[in-house]
Amino acid sequence: MIRTFANDIRSVKERDPAARNVVEILLCYPGLHAVWGHRLTHWLWMRHFRLLARWLSQLLRGLTGIEIHPGAIIGPGLFIDHGMGVVIGETSEIGEDVTLYHGVTLGGTSLQKGKRHPTLGNRVVVGAGAKILGAITVGDNSRIGANAVVVKPVPADAVVVGVPGQVISRSKPRKPKDSPDMDHTMMPDLMGVALSSLMERVDSLEVRLEGHATHVPGQVVHLSPHAPDHGVWRGEDFAI
Repeated sequence: MIRTFANDIRSVKERDPAARNVVEILLCYPGLHAVWGHRLTHWLWMRHFRLLARWLSQLLRGLTGIEIHPGAIIGPGLFIDHGMGVVIGETSEIGEDVTLYHGVTLGGTSLQKGKRHPTLGNRVVVGAGAKILGAITVGDNSRIGANAVVVKPVPADAVVVGVPGQVISRSKPRKPKDSPDMDHTMMPDLMGVALSSLMERVDSLEVRLEGHATHVPGQVVHLSPHAPDHGVWRGEDFAI
């Protein structure tokens, strides 16, 4: 148990540059308080003191803004950053060194008893506001982008973005010894790429239909006023 608590503190120190010292972590991190409270309520739950476990979990919900059902199984090193609005359902399972940002939901999609919540592998990072729903598995070392809605299984070493979540395989799988990848600015824009490619194709066809010179492969012809240029959408004034 002491080793587990030490791992929980280590996870905060390693993954939050704002954490200055152990005293600050102990006093000022509701995510840590919620995880430690869950370890107590889960202990009670497994020994069939279930009403007491549920009651204590609701007290912790009010204190931390984080709702973790006592039945959930949580491995060592879970870091809940900021934490407000995180919901972890009864049959959720979380591996080692997982990171959850605020607004994350590990929810169920069935009214049936039994396994109905997600299972997260080791070293998974789930961005702010993401929803992972149903009895699905998210593989080791995967990243779930902010506000993604995941309803299908995710393989190991994958990135998921969008609604519904689209799975992208990493070209360089991470190793267990690697620290969690926290840079959420590197998420791919699948819809943007698809739209840009489609608009480039439309521009090319319009050039051919109007009798202009043949479109050079790789050259973007900006006939559409809102075509993206290096990731920036340009055009006339927008009424917003």
